[in-house]
Amino acid sequence: MPRNESQSDDGSDPRFEGVVDRRSGVDRRAREGDTGLERRRGPGRRRTDFMKNAEEGELTDEQFLFVMAIEAFKKANGKTFPTWTDVLEVIRLLGYRKTCASELNLPRMEDWQEKSDAPSNVRTISTPTGNIIE
Repeated sequence: MPRNESQSDDGSDPRFEGVVDRRSGVDRRAREGDTGLERRRGPGRRRTDFMKNAEEGELTDEQFLFVMAIEAFKKANGKTFPTWTDVLEVIRLLGYRKTCASELNLPRMEDWQEKSDAPSNVRTISTPTGNIIE
């Protein structure tokens, strides 16, 4: 059999490295390193009521408050698309703090917690005397 120019010395094609053959019985969706953020659905994986209701337009008070806060931020700052830093600023200004252990598996990230009454640390105001007020 003639050798394809894209094949390596061992006969494998580098274009298909990491591709799982479905006939092997290995589920390509069950990979190491899943973070807990995946929304894939399949057998036994259903949307939560939290997600289902939000997608159907029935927001909880918490979801509605967040959406309105983001809209107010966009209007006040003339931004159509806030950055992730902007979103985090709004979340912190709403009063959210990292007080619990993470339920996610994020590689190479150290988990941390803070006190529930910790300041937001997203805005600083300088006084005419040069003092910084948080």
